[in-house]
Amino acid sequence: MSGASLAVRPSAGVLADRLLPRRTALVDVAVVVTGAAVVALLAQASWRIGPVPITGQTLGVMLVGGALGMRRGAAALSAYLLAGLAGAPIFAGGMGGPAYVLAPSFGFIIGFVAAAAIAGWAAERAWDRNVLLAMAGFTLATVAPFVVGVPYLAAVLGLTDLAAIAAVGITPFVVPGLIKAAIAAAIFPLAWQAIRALDARR
Repeated sequence: MSGASLAVRPSAGVLADRLLPRRTALVDVAVVVTGAAVVALLAQASWRIGPVPITGQTLGVMLVGGALGMRRGAAALSAYLLAGLAGAPIFAGGMGGPAYVLAPSFGFIIGFVAAAAIAGWAAERAWDRNVLLAMAGFTLATVAPFVVGVPYLAAVLGLTDLAAIAAVGITPFVVPGLIKAAIAAAIFPLAWQAIRALDARR
């Protein structure tokens, strides 16, 4: 693998811009809404193991952030959060409404906004075109929700013991998080490879 293939390239463009080259305000709104819908759909793939379920949300966050870029990715997850609080049943388990702020998992949803921004930041620098760099970027994105989510969970549940906090808010999600990051890290380089193949046929 050459050093050039691992080079960081600012403003390299993201998948959404490659697939929808005519960028307008309407296009931006459409992709943000679509991104929120993708996360809402994957949120319904959930496995409740405790106060915070394992869901497909994190994978959706990485896919949306990586495809849309930093600003639109963060906007999509902000829209998802606000729509859920407004009552749309789009959080895990078909939940929604303002009372969800009292759920132990709500802090992770807040953290998804930063996670999408991180995934988008990496994609804008073409990290999503190389498996190793994509894995690095998506792993960083996976960590972001814990920064908000774990203290939020501890506050809601009234936990002060670090071992208990880790047992319900960190440990069960490490391996699933890495698996989801690996899935995203495999998808994006393949998508770019397919785009290059199509360009070569034109």
